[in-house]
Amino acid sequence: MDASSAFQDTLPISSDALLQRLDDWGLSYRLLTHIPLRTVEDAKGVEEQFLVPGENSLRLKNLYLRDKKKRNYLVTLEQSREMDLKALGTELGIGNLSFGSAERLFQNLGIRPGAVSPLAMINGVQNDVRFFMDATAQKADVIYMHPLVNDRTVAMTRDELIAFFDQVGCAVTWLP
Repeated sequence: MDASSAFQDTLPISSDALLQRLDDWGLSYRLLTHIPLRTVEDAKGVEEQFLVPGENSLRLKNLYLRDKKKRNYLVTLEQSREMDLKALGTELGIGNLSFGSAERLFQNLGIRPGAVSPLAMINGVQNDVRFFMDATAQKADVIYMHPLVNDRTVAMTRDELIAFFDQVGCAVTWLP
């Protein structure tokens, strides 16, 4: 099964249901549809279609990670930022990190590979997933991310995204 909206009804929370919750909470966003994007390179190939000139925007890459104690982490970074997993584990004081499996990704964040997003913390908070986000997000006006599927992108202001985290009870640890 792929990570597109064609299969969203197989997710614990569908993309449509997430968007409805955003609406119910009064959170604003701009919804964009496009071909399925699985990688940063895929995203770079289409982002010119929806970026607004002069907008201070942040495009993301997301890493679902686990440590040796089987704790789960979602790390969201600016899409071009390089990250050494060993150095990250040391910096965070959590030891060695590795990528989590597709099965654990689905179990803990309710999404499939290619659709990893901070918005998946709507599921992650219930499964004790710790969330880390690049501090550059604090300076961005608009943040682009998948709404649990990879053929849609939402553009939300930084404040709206923070309000989402508050709604779902997600603590954000900022990465310098």
